[in-house]
Amino acid sequence: MKKLPVFLLLALLVGIISCKETEDYWTQYETWRNNNDAWFIEQLGAKDEAGNPVYTKVVPSWDRSIYVLMKYYNDTSLNRDAQSPYQTSTVDVIYKGMLYNGTPFDSSYQQTDSIYRTRVNQNIKGWIIALEQMKVGDSCRVIIPQTLGYGSQYMSSLILPYSTLVFDMKLVAIPGLEKPVYDDYE
Repeated sequence: MKKLPVFLLLALLVGIISCKETEDYWTQYETWRNNNDAWFIEQLGAKDEAGNPVYTKVVPSWDRSIYVLMKYYNDTSLNRDAQSPYQTSTVDVIYKGMLYNGTPFDSSYQQTDSIYRTRVNQNIKGWIIALEQMKVGDSCRVIIPQTLGYGSQYMSSLILPYSTLVFDMKLVAIPGLEKPVYDDYE
């Protein structure tokens, strides 16, 4: 029985330390967080020369309170044969990841064959939302708010807590469903 109070005290201490770290990140990265959020809102309202929105606000059917911003470079929606993945689908993607200020942090081009194979539901929520909207062959830019990326997590010296993430993505294939599309998207 003497071990139970010690265990409870340790659990409480770990909880307090965990909360303190989050509070410290909130304060420590306040300027970074505010700059990221302001840039995201700016992109939400961005217009092209004709006055049309640059990005489309994409809201998933499974949670109407969240969204990402997407801009298609080429859209295969007129191709009735093109497939869209489900959350449980495995997909082949080519991508480049950047921070809101243009700093690159990751790219499938660093891999031998430039293809990143993943299951849709094993990614950050922002990627899940984007991939569910895409069809094989689509290329787009996706802007993911920090809440649908890594949030308050410190991922690396580049991906700080509260980072808005920007990805240039191409859905190359849904293995087993149709032929891959390998042409470059830029």
